[in-house]
Amino acid sequence: MAISDFNRDQMVYPSDDYKKDAYINNMEEYRQLYKLSIEEPVKFWHNFSKNFHWEIPPRIDDFLDYNFDLSKGPIFTKWMKGARTNICYNALDRHIHNGLGDRIAYYWEGNETHESRSITYSQLLKEVCKFANFLLSKGVKKGDRIAIYMPVTIDLVVAMLATVRIGAVHTVVVSEIMRLID
Repeated sequence: MAISDFNRDQMVYPSDDYKKDAYINNMEEYRQLYKLSIEEPVKFWHNFSKNFHWEIPPRIDDFLDYNFDLSKGPIFTKWMKGARTNICYNALDRHIHNGLGDRIAYYWEGNETHESRSITYSQLLKEVCKFANFLLSKGVKKGDRIAIYMPVTIDLVVAMLATVRIGAVHTVVVSEIMRLID
């Protein structure tokens, strides 16, 4: 169902207080951004990338290269060639540096109503650094590949962010999947 299919009386609009901190303020702005993302993806994503911290920023002329036509060679996509960042830094550190360390970074709710937990950016960074140091102490280094087998909890978020913080690559195998397979 498209957004245009909704009756305006059925839509719930955010309060003015909520909108003042929003990245997108109204549906028209959303539609313009969506159109730009389809018609000029390089411009859209290059503009969006300016919201992140970069060790080496992406250049517009090396931003996107791709081939989706097998008759022209192997299928590939290359994004932001030569650029370098750390996703963990962007997810945590930069928010702390901007004075948001005491704000909630992640809410977790379990399957039971009494299972819930939240963690601030500062608390999450502390946990991520502890686990990153543990991984380093076990010999994990940049470029290594790690499979994370855990339930979906804040600890999974910690493990994922710690892995990328040190430059390793991870894949997640959610432990609940084994119940579905059996």
